[in-house]
Amino acid sequence: MDLTNIHHIKEFLIGNNLWAKKFLGQNFLINRDILDQIVNAANISNTELIIEVGPGLGVLTEQLIQKAKKVISIELDNKLYTLLTENFKDHKNLEIIHQDALKFEPPNEAYKVVANIPYNITSPIINHFLQAQNRPDSLTLLVQKEVAQKMCTLEPDMTILALQVALFGKAKLIKKVSNQCFFPVPGVDSAIINIECYKQNDPNYIPQETALNMLKLAKQAFSQKRKKLRNTLPDLKDSLPTIGIDPSRRPETLSVQEWLKVSKLDSGKTLEN
Repeated sequence: MDLTNIHHIKEFLIGNNLWAKKFLGQNFLINRDILDQIVNAANISNTELIIEVGPGLGVLTEQLIQKAKKVISIELDNKLYTLLTENFKDHKNLEIIHQDALKFEPPNEAYKVVANIPYNITSPIINHFLQAQNRPDSLTLLVQKEVAQKMCTLEPDMTILALQVALFGKAKLIKKVSNQCFFPVPGVDSAIINIECYKQNDPNYIPQETALNMLKLAKQAFSQKRKKLRNTLPDLKDSLPTIGIDPSRRPETLSVQEWLKVSKLDSGKTLEN
């Protein structure tokens, strides 16, 4: 049975007394070309561990286990978990976990995240892995198109989501995906996005504690996005000019390096590199 074929999907769902659950953000991918592009964008080798969030019917899972050394798929839906466990019981390099992905503890070893993420948990899932003690080498995700575009847009129009990503890695939009590539058809288009996480030897790498402190400060500023820094960060308004930042600027115009300067100013640390 080809589970990228809409007729086969309908037969499979009916035969197993299943339906796509809107509250879980379940939209099944029915375009094999897009499926292949997700896998290609992840650049998977046969020595790697892959974490998949929300395997659904297992169409992406099927591709991942052919490429990777091991795949860990995290499924919250009871029925889908049971079906996946039965359908993939002969694949020794696949571990299926019945769990909320936001409660999943990332492994200590190197890994990549590859997933068709439910729209309703996109931002929390990305933050969960990027802010983990052991970040993935990369995340290759199918997400809502507008969210993907925001993640890839930096200053002067940066959103807090874009900053959350940029603190830990570089986001790249791989391909826009029509909503007609899914069943049921969602109300919006999607996009494949790849986030390459910075290694410790990368000049853009920011230590975990520093990045989280930067994010905390930025959230305060972005909570009133239309306001200027002198209003959203009042304790720093007189000191911002000393690091070359005009207090009348808005938070979306600051670069990651400028947020780093603001964070150091806030913590009283030296500005010397």
